Order: sequence, then structure tokens, then C-alpha cells
Amino acid sequence: MAFWLYKSEPFKWSWQMQKDAGAKGTEWTGVRNYLARNNMRAMQIGDKGFFYHSNEGLEIVGITEVCALSHPDSTAEGDARWDCVDIRAVRDVPRPVTLKEIKDNPKLANMALVTSMRLSVQPVTEDEWIEVCRMAGFDSPPR
Repeated sequence: MAFWLYKSEPFKWSWQMQKDAGAKGTEWTGVRNYLARNNMRAMQIGDKGFFYHSNEGLEIVGITEVCALSHPDSTAEGDARWDCVDIRAVRDVPRPVTLKEIKDNPKLANMALVTSMRLSVQPVTEDEWIEVCRMAGFDSPPR
């Protein structure tokens, strides 16, 4: 299993909207960055991820799960270069973890959220996953 982080501006697609999409989940569309697209192409069913509110909030607010493998992005208007995965909400984090808290934690100094802030779909290492889950108040990280 791999771990990921998905960034979304809450006024466009919020954590609440993701939860409202239900168990079937929704396409993670609109990604137009090759590295982020390649990250989605590497994803497997059941991979977990953090849902991060960018621009407003600047915090990890939920846990997601990949529920459909990479496929053509329905918003790409026939441009075959762009793929997406489907993700579903798994659960809220007990306590949101802010970008400031992440940046202040030396264990997370190399996290993509700190080093590649503009990337909208990012890998998260297992150690980073465990540490952020600890910061969020999980007794044991969701798997």
C-alpha cells in the first residue's frame, strides 16, 4: 500500500463535498501537471491518502481511499494526456493538522507538502503517514 496527499481548494471541492459523494467516491479531476498525473497512474485500489484544504484552512482534514484505478479524466475534453483516479472519503481526522504544524515538525522536513508545495497530488512516505496520523490524534494510523 502507498500513501498520498490530495490538495483541494475548499471553495471548489471541499472535504464535505468529498464525504457527500459517498462510498462510490468521485473522480479526482482537473489535474494538469505531469508529475501529479504520474502519481495517480501509480496508485492502487485501497491506497490511502490525506485530504488537504489548500488556500483556505491550509490543513489536512480527512482520510481518503483510492476506489478506481487511473483512467481518462472526464474533464480533459478528449486530451488523452490527462488521467485521474477515483477516491472516496474514509473518515475525518480527529484533529486537523495545519501546514504550520507540519512545517514545524522536523520529522516532516522532507515531506512533499513542505518541499513541493504546488504539487496537487503528492506521495507520502509511510513514516510521514504515521507521524501526521499521530499529530491528527489517531491511536493507530488508518490502513
